Amino acid sequence: MRILVVGGGGREHALVWKIARNPHVTEIYCAPGNAGIAGLATCVPIAAGDIDGLLAFARRAGIDLTLVGPEAPLVAGIVDAFQTAGLPIFGPCRAAARLEGSKIFAKELMQAAGISTARHAAFTEAGAALAYLEEHPGPVVVKADGLAAGKGVVVAPDTATAREAVTAMFGGRFGPAGRRVIIEERLEGEEVSILALCDGETVVSLLPAQDHKRVGEGDTGPNTGGMGAYAPVPFYTPAIAREVEEKILRPTARAMAAAGCPYRGVLYAGLMLTREGPRVLEFNCRFGDPETQPLMLLLQSDLVELMLATINGELAGTKIDWYPGAAAGVVLAAGGYPGPYAKGTPIAGLEAVPPGVEVFHAGTALVDGQVVTSGGRVLCVTARGEDLQAALDRVYTGIKAINFAGMHYRRDIGYRAL
Repeated sequence: MRILVVGGGGREHALVWKIARNPHVTEIYCAPGNAGIAGLATCVPIAAGDIDGLLAFARRAGIDLTLVGPEAPLVAGIVDAFQTAGLPIFGPCRAAARLEGSKIFAKELMQAAGISTARHAAFTEAGAALAYLEEHPGPVVVKADGLAAGKGVVVAPDTATAREAVTAMFGGRFGPAGRRVIIEERLEGEEVSILALCDGETVVSLLPAQDHKRVGEGDTGPNTGGMGAYAPVPFYTPAIAREVEEKILRPTARAMAAAGCPYRGVLYAGLMLTREGPRVLEFNCRFGDPETQPLMLLLQSDLVELMLATINGELAGTKIDWYPGAAAGVVLAAGGYPGPYAKGTPIAGLEAVPPGVEVFHAGTALVDGQVVTSGGRVLCVTARGEDLQAALDRVYTGIKAINFAGMHYRRDIGYRAL
């Protein structure tokens, strides 16, 4: 079986790592891939957003299954293009990917389906949004409607910060993604990421994970694409899991089917566990990053079989098996991230990482035989253990072997669970 993975980050490296364990997979390609993925797959120099180029390659290489990692090609319609060509592909179609591609679409769908989420208002011009802030002082969350690489959300503790965020978004900071803006109430509680497989009707949840979006320890500083994650989440109880499946995941699948765009792929619900119960912060239309890295270490079932069951509408009755214990991943970021950062910095010590620790490359490249940085989130050091503390001990021991100029990371990943 020949598989193509689209993307070149830490999530894609973890997915390739897991796919490589299937004995029936004879060839793995990754477009565009990175320096770490190159050790497991043939990297193809085609950008993740080049749908025509990817389609032509898949035809030429006789690809049996394509897995799309990042959200942008899904929102742009890569699944529709592959399906029209008769090529199997894992991920939601363009209409279904609007769940992530437009926060306003997602809010309207949740409102119509009675799915619990934050109270909100949507705006198409700055004046009305700024007037709304004057009428609703206090902490709010300001969100760009479209895709902004995980950075289009500002948690504003006061009106001044919210005004600044609104002005920046409508001023073009996130390009077309900020042409419409949502202002919503700031929810309080524990945040949890629930990734589930959905075949259009049946929804099967993966283990709960918790991401750490702020750059600084103690959840301080600006939002990032994610500085680390762990799974499972101890305070996500079986009772909460049942409530989420009955009141959020299944109703979402039914609402998408009723809207004429059945959801097939990974349905990612970012939740806040409030005193009033779980409420949806956002939906994503793909595997999360960095949640995927620890989840793949814990997944005992075969990923390829699960993907095929999803796209073929055969998830009913599926049981996913997991290794016992916990897993965690800590992101090593480039100096300056999430702001401007240098590229091309040599990375040392990768060969000295101890066994049992997986280093998933996120923003790396190979230049004259040397692995160098090429992104803001550079590596995700990941390990499994008999419990979360054991997993984290292995991760942080592994990190000690690695070094590059400007490297920074959070030393408190998992602190809410410990």
